[in-house]
Amino acid sequence: MKIKINRNILWSKVFIDQLAALGVKYACISPGSRSTPLTYTLSRNRKIKSFIHIDERSSAFFALGLAKVSGKPVIIVTTSGTAVAELYPAIVEAYQQRTPLIICTADRPPELIGTGANQTINQHNIFSNHIRWFRDLGLPSISEIGLNHLQKIAIKAYQISFNSDKGPVHLNFPFRKPLEPNTHTDMVSDKIIRLKPQRNSLKNITSNHRNEQSIINKIVEGLIRTERGLIIAGPMEYNGKVSEAIKKLSRILRYPLLADGLSQIRFGIKKNDGNIVANFNSILRSENFRNHFEPDIILQFGRTPTSSVLEGFLSETNAERYLVNFYGDRFDPTGNAKAVIQLDPENLCQNLIEKLRDLKFSRQKSDYLKAFVQAEVITEKIKSRIIAKAKFPNEPSIIPQIINSLPTSSNIFIGNSLPVRDLDNFVSVNSIRFSIHFNRGASGIDGITSTALGLASNRKPTILITGDLSFIYDLSALITAKKYSIKLVIIVINNNGGGIFESLPIANNNSKFNEYFVTPHHMDLGKIVNSLAIDYRLITNLKKLNSSIKNGLTKNYPVVLEIKTDAKKSLELRQKYFNEVKKKLNKEYL
Repeated sequence: MKIKINRNILWSKVFIDQLAALGVKYACISPGSRSTPLTYTLSRNRKIKSFIHIDERSSAFFALGLAKVSGKPVIIVTTSGTAVAELYPAIVEAYQQRTPLIICTADRPPELIGTGANQTINQHNIFSNHIRWFRDLGLPSISEIGLNHLQKIAIKAYQISFNSDKGPVHLNFPFRKPLEPNTHTDMVSDKIIRLKPQRNSLKNITSNHRNEQSIINKIVEGLIRTERGLIIAGPMEYNGKVSEAIKKLSRILRYPLLADGLSQIRFGIKKNDGNIVANFNSILRSENFRNHFEPDIILQFGRTPTSSVLEGFLSETNAERYLVNFYGDRFDPTGNAKAVIQLDPENLCQNLIEKLRDLKFSRQKSDYLKAFVQAEVITEKIKSRIIAKAKFPNEPSIIPQIINSLPTSSNIFIGNSLPVRDLDNFVSVNSIRFSIHFNRGASGIDGITSTALGLASNRKPTILITGDLSFIYDLSALITAKKYSIKLVIIVINNNGGGIFESLPIANNNSKFNEYFVTPHHMDLGKIVNSLAIDYRLITNLKKLNSSIKNGLTKNYPVVLEIKTDAKKSLELRQKYFNEVKKKLNKEYL
């Protein structure tokens, strides 16, 4: 029996059905004509929930947030032309952070490329520097062989994105008109119409086991003979098992564990986690402390640490330093790490722990650890005296105050520029467990709100802490927030421009500093937010902050809280605190 079909629609359906069978749950779509076959197919698929965005850039960042919270690849669909290029910032971020995305770009047919045809550009491998895999699918081939091959491509795209080389993959779909489902291009047998998705025949990869035992043995030798060792946990979006394994290893070794604010390790702290150092960015400003406590060995997990002070410390150290991550990515701007260990961090920690136990290793005490713990106590006292008691609102105390008011198991998305640095510098260890999320792959300020909205789509209590420029840059995200009634508390720290530039040397010797760097905008954020019929509140005191966060988390729609700050006064407060810590520790370790 022969059936009339539109080849573009059938081609798209076979592809999308295959991804749905593999476990893809979400798609982000921006409207367009050439992408009609993909969009129509997704609209009919009950296994995949689609979010529609008018802004392709925002759509891609929203997908990034969805992928972070779901842990699975998310489909992104756009039409042809510059719509494709709008995806690039989020793809760069996904590439750097190994976040799984499946980018599906519709394209004009080959005969229109280079002819001046409307909305036609060269899309072939357009993301080549920041993509894990690319495939141009060519025009639809409506045969059993062609469709089976398409299914295999879908399986490979999923596997690469999700596992074997985790990150974004790009599939380019040329379509020749007609594009609509009620138009017909072919007559095919009902056997082709009934084609079912293929089983996933590709296996998940595991850690690189080449020379694993010899590597572990060598590291264990160094750990046993060395009291002066450090464990560094950089930014990580791992699950809690990884954090617990790292903490357990540090306790057995009695090594200070320097926990980046984005490492997940500062939160959910138990009484026996007494070797966690949150204030290392302040402590390591003391030259005397650094000179007294140069390490001999360092195990570093996660991405490049947020702290420039720690990076400077690592650039000067002669320690034997090992970087650990699953894919063997080199997070080492200093260039002096001894090796990158391409192993699963949790498995490595467990292997090291078992090896140490087999050798009956025990380090009863460590003066090295004691010095770091003592410095942490000193720094906390100074922080309490200078930062916690400073008049509200001031930037250094805002994020600690926010975190202290949140319920357990909240999602926190932290913006780039000043917010992430203030979290790293001023948030202490906390017994309540939170999940910290971030865009630190390329660390841009674009797409912050959109990513947080994607993250918040799981309906867990979610808070975005962002700066005013990041917020303004991504205003179109508020349309999505309103459209889907996404439950998100957005806290905007507004210092009227690039407050982070106040801390750069250029601030002291350039008469055009305000015009070219700070870029004050003088925008009324309240009016902008209210124009979109989104709840807004200006926060002027701590009581109002706490009650507004608590109230905002009960709503089933987005809420924006604005805190206006003085960048210069906040900078002075930071400097006063850092100088006091440095002075105290330099005196302590003459």
